[in-house]
Amino acid sequence: MAKVIHVHLFHARSNEKRLDWYFSSITAVYTVFTAQEIGATKSYLLHAGLSGNGSIMTKKAAIKQSALISGGKCTTNRDDNEKPQKGR
Repeated sequence: MAKVIHVHLFHARSNEKRLDWYFSSITAVYTVFTAQEIGATKSYLLHAGLSGNGSIMTKKAAIKQSALISGGKCTTNRDDNEKPQKGR
């Protein structure tokens, strides 16, 4: 299953309005942001335990890793006609 790294900035950049960014890897985060803008180095995030849906809070951002759910091949045992229950 693919992963997604969600970066929520507590304060937007001066030339940007968006606070939420989504990346395919920790390395990709640092193609857009510097360690100073995130409040953590790449090395720190790589070793901080983001795997397994972990999250890291810094003074400047919240960084979370989650599984990306796609509409591709169904991996559940649910019938196609069965609707998911609310709250799941």
